[in-house]
Amino acid sequence: MPHHRRHVPHSDDPKVKAYFDRLNKRADLEDHIFRRTLHILERLIAVITIIGLVAALGLEVYKMCTTANYFQDINVALHHLLTLVVGVEFVRMLIDTTPSNILEVLTVAITRHVILSHDNPWANVASILCIAALFATRRFLIRRSELKEELVEIE
Repeated sequence: MPHHRRHVPHSDDPKVKAYFDRLNKRADLEDHIFRRTLHILERLIAVITIIGLVAALGLEVYKMCTTANYFQDINVALHHLLTLVVGVEFVRMLIDTTPSNILEVLTVAITRHVILSHDNPWANVASILCIAALFATRRFLIRRSELKEELVEIE
C-alpha cells in the first residue's frame, strides 16, 4: 500500500472507490518507473565518469613516465592527481548517495582547493572553517548507524 494517496474518494460508492484505486495504482507505477529511470541514469553517468577517470589516470601515468620534467612543477601534478581523487569520490557519491558520502566529496573538493590555491589567507581560513563545519555536521547530524554501515562496507 502506498504511503500517501493522490486521490481520495469522497463517496461510499464501490465504483468510485475502484476508480480511485486504479488511479492511485497507476500513479504509483508512474512514480516507480520515474525513480527507476533516474537510478539507471545515475548509474550510467557513474560508468561514463569511471571510464573518463581511468582514461585520465592512464594519460597522467603516461605523462609521468615519458615527460622528463613532469615533477618540476609539483602544483600541476598535484592539480591533475587531486582532480582525479575528487572524481573518484564523486562516483562513489553517485553510486551510493548518502549524507556521509556527500560530505566526503565536499571535504575532498574543499581540501583540494586549499592545497592547490594560493589565495589570500582569508580565503584559506574560510575554506578551513568550511571543512570544520563539514566535520561537525558529520559528527553531530549524521546518525551513527549510517556511519557504521559505511565502515562495514569498506572493510
